[in-house]
Amino acid sequence: MKNGKSFFLFSLILGVVLLTAPHGWTQPKPEERRPIITHTFAVERGYYGYIWKIYLEAEDPDGQMLKIALVVDQPGVGPYPTDWIYLKPQYQKHFKGYIQWNTFSSKASYMPEWTPITLRVSVIDQAGGESNEVVFPFTFEITPGQYAYKPPAPFDQGDLPRLGYVMIDLFYPGEGGHGSGLSGAMN
Repeated sequence: MKNGKSFFLFSLILGVVLLTAPHGWTQPKPEERRPIITHTFAVERGYYGYIWKIYLEAEDPDGQMLKIALVVDQPGVGPYPTDWIYLKPQYQKHFKGYIQWNTFSSKASYMPEWTPITLRVSVIDQAGGESNEVVFPFTFEITPGQYAYKPPAPFDQGDLPRLGYVMIDLFYPGEGGHGSGLSGAMN
């Protein structure tokens, strides 16, 4: 009986030690390294049909950036499905360039003045890791001629590559879309 109690006590102590050991017998996971968006710039207003350029610089120490995720949210319509821009091989470790959005839409003949939208941008790597998310507000305004700008550093060097296009068609607020509960059909 004494041997049974000793064996039980030894097993209990061994179990506690193994469960509380910092690493046990498992291999530590390698440090997860995700892409990071380091610099951004975009104007915050423009007319309907404005060619909006969203400037981005990002890097991935592993050189595995795969695609850029773009999500638009519009009051009265809701969030749109994610749009993707796949990166060329030369941009998988580092890129500095712009995304172009021609804001004219086939689903809306115009946007009322002061209509706000929000564009959220992040970078996804080949393992599915997501970078930090950057939010760009934009408001449609009618006032012409006030949209000239010069991008700040590091985007002021000229000849930056276009990384891709935003392929999202906006809906007129309150007339269908993805978040309004309507079918999206317009009369």
